[in-house]
Order: sequence, then C-alpha cells, then structure tokens
Amino acid sequence: MGEQPDLWQQNDLLGLMAPAAPVVAAPVAAPAPVAAPKLELPALAPRHQSPAKAAPEVLLIIDTETTGLDPSHGQCIEVGAVLFHVASRALLAQVSFLLPALRNPAQHVNGIAAEVTQLPQPWQAGLSCFEAMLHQADAVLAHNVAFDRQWFGIGPLPAIEKPWICSMADIQWPAERHLRPTPSVRDLALAYGVPVWAAHRALTDCIYLVQVFERCVDLEDLLAAAQEPRQLFRAKLSYAERHRAKEAGFRWNDPVVGAWSRRLSDREALALPFPVQPVEAA
Repeated sequence: MGEQPDLWQQNDLLGLMAPAAPVVAAPVAAPAPVAAPKLELPALAPRHQSPAKAAPEVLLIIDTETTGLDPSHGQCIEVGAVLFHVASRALLAQVSFLLPALRNPAQHVNGIAAEVTQLPQPWQAGLSCFEAMLHQADAVLAHNVAFDRQWFGIGPLPAIEKPWICSMADIQWPAERHLRPTPSVRDLALAYGVPVWAAHRALTDCIYLVQVFERCVDLEDLLAAAQEPRQLFRAKLSYAERHRAKEAGFRWNDPVVGAWSRRLSDREALALPFPVQPVEAA
C-alpha cells in the first residue's frame, strides 16, 4: 500500500493556489428614456386682433336729453346710462333719471314736459348710481360725443375725465351694413336688425346701442380702432367734387369755416379715395 501524502503538503498546495476572483457582473446600462410623443395642439388664435391699443373692457354708454343745443342757454333734463361688459356682451347695470327744469323748449323733440321733471323722484340717488357706474368704466361712449360731453361738469352733473368714444363719428362701421359715415342711432339699429320702437329718450337710445353691440362680432376691433388719435382734416376737392366729401362724412363749414372737414385718424385719412390736409390747431 503506497504512502499517502502528508496533510501539511495538501494544505501547502492549496495555499499556493490564488483564490478565484469573484465574478462581478458588468453594470447594465439603463435603457434610455423614451420621450413621450409630443402632443401637437392646434394654435388658438386670439378671438380678436386689434389694430390699435386694446379695446376697453367696460363701457359706460350714455345719452342725454336737453332743453336746447347750447349749454349756455339750456340744461340737461335727462341722463340715461348703461354699464356694458365688452367681452361677454353683457349689460351690467343701467340707470335713468330726470333733472328738474322750469321750462323745456325742446319738448316737441324729446317729449319731456317741464312739469314732469318737477314731480317727486329720487334723481339724486340716480345721479349717485351714475357716478358709481362711471367710476367702474374704462371709457365712456355716446352717439355724438361732441353734443353729450358738453353737458357734464355743469350743475349737478360730474365732469368726465375718462376717454370718450363716439359711436357716430369714431367707429368705422362695416361696409356690408351700408351705413352712412355718420349714421343715426335709428339707422344703426335697423342695420343690425334691432327693432326701433321709440326715440328721443335717453335710456332707450342707450339700449339700442347695447343691442347693436350684442350683435357685433368684431366689436373689440371697432372699439380699438376708434381710440386711435384723431385730428381735423380738410378735404382737398374742387367745388364740383364736393359731393365726395359729403359722402365720406365731412361737414361743410363745421368746425372749419369755408371747408369740408372731419376728424380722422392717420390710417383713416390714408384710406380715403381723395386727398386731405391736416388742419393746424388754432
């Protein structure tokens, strides 16, 4: 029986063998994140793109009835006003009140008897409501600003420092409505399908304008353009062509003596089919 190797020899041989290196798995790179497909949404165009500064958000639409044409010889006997939110085409508040008068030479026009204005009624409360509505508005609109504005700041009526917009002269109504350059409230209402059932009372005319604005899809554009700076222009036309100035809304002898003139923005003046000249301020 052959000799078995000593135990020390076995241990020594095992010690000479290098321990096997542990197998370390190579790090597996995490998969690159897959970008979620980009959802392309259609661009939303603004509802209105104004050619000038933004349209007022809230309008105070006003109208007056008076005893005459000149504040130095007459007085305002009725004020009507509507607070109107432009974007929602919504009527927010309205007020109408009579101011006491001893006489009314214009009764045949507005139908308001002086005796009626003297009947008991809370006109002071109506005036306070009007002032609160005025404070809330961004701009004041009237159909013939040159007439209505002159009565404010006289007697109990407050002076108005807010911007004014004239729906007769400043707003360029769409050509498809076939209106004159300076339409009446009645013509404007009929052009927009608004029934005309009365005239020459202050609140009634304000309501007609509200109903026109409710039907006017491009109201923001019209109001923004109406706020562009304006100045007087004189039409440069021969006597034989004077009808062209009249058709474009120019007035003879008013306010420029001996000329056809109208207040226009520079953009409106350039769009005219005949030459005009700015009138130097006096």
